Amino acid sequence: MSRRIPPLREMLAGLVAIPSVSSPDPALDQPNEAVVARLAEWLEALGFAVEVLPVPGRPGKANLVATLGRGPGGLVLAGHTDTVPFDAGRWSSDPLRLTEREGRLHGLGTADMKGFFPLVLEVAAELEARRLRAPLVVLATADEESTMSGARALAESGRPLGRHAVIGEPTGLRPVRAHKGILMERLRLVGRPGHSSDPALGDSALEGMHELLGALLAWRAELQRRHRDPAFAVPFPTLNPGAIRGGDSPNRICGECALDLDLRMLPGMDPQALRARLRALAGEVATRRGLALECEALFEGVGALATPAEAAVVRAAESLTGHAAEAVAFATEAPFLARLGCETVVLGPGDIAQAHQPDEFLALDRIGPMLRILRGLVRRFCLEE
Repeated sequence: MSRRIPPLREMLAGLVAIPSVSSPDPALDQPNEAVVARLAEWLEALGFAVEVLPVPGRPGKANLVATLGRGPGGLVLAGHTDTVPFDAGRWSSDPLRLTEREGRLHGLGTADMKGFFPLVLEVAAELEARRLRAPLVVLATADEESTMSGARALAESGRPLGRHAVIGEPTGLRPVRAHKGILMERLRLVGRPGHSSDPALGDSALEGMHELLGALLAWRAELQRRHRDPAFAVPFPTLNPGAIRGGDSPNRICGECALDLDLRMLPGMDPQALRARLRALAGEVATRRGLALECEALFEGVGALATPAEAAVVRAAESLTGHAAEAVAFATEAPFLARLGCETVVLGPGDIAQAHQPDEFLALDRIGPMLRILRGLVRRFCLEE
């Protein structure tokens, strides 16, 4: 039978060549529709029923759901189609051109995570729909690197996808069944500027922020005393004050000061409850000092993942890789799939150390093992009784 899709490396080169940056900065943000269209073309050639689902409120952004076979259960192989922004001047080769050097395929998204899709397609090309006992679903999402609006829209739609799911994020061929959640927030205090010679002429937002920082760090210590999970390398929640901006001159009382922070929570911690407490603490400081408070969600957030150790997909991934499932600090779209009833493992051929870095690469010696793992997962959840 003649091959119905291009060779694996040609597919990867084609995906890398399509710019699909997602960013909160409108000047950097790009559509992902062209990547979705290319995947849809290949999947349709393999007999999949393909749906392209525009993301509400996000022009040029779309998810793809492609299904081979019918029935309940089945396996979802999922990934995101976007990449982070890049600085081409820091790369040794064109980031949008697949380049092989020293046993590595370099290119934007090779590890995180366009490189996963050609592997999925390679395995899918070996299947016949009539032999499937349960469906195989390929899911490709938009905007994972910025807002997660693609996975969020799928979760809000409530449409079932499958019982078991694997997200091909870079994990170095080790299964991950738990990860932390994350939210990002901007807290802005607004006071009254005035001449620095007389404190009574103004109300310093900078001094208010000093007090607020102290309150936040005390809250962080409280959270870390109350919440521990030894499965994680950093076994407690973290709160990072990452950026602060305020004032305009040393001889003027600061009228406005803003703090950007991220908070990473353990499984079992509620992101919305944490955001509410964060804002309440800021409100207490602002009221006490007579300052106005503005709160802005820089990233609405995603909860933590905690797939049970006894879940069938966890056991299968452990058996196929030879590694016990791990817990990691970075977040993925897995909690949104969990809301749709998918027991989810994160497992991919790339390394997180390569993600978001110049000269990002996928090692050639990872391709064979990942294909073997994918074949085993498909056999377990789609072909066997």
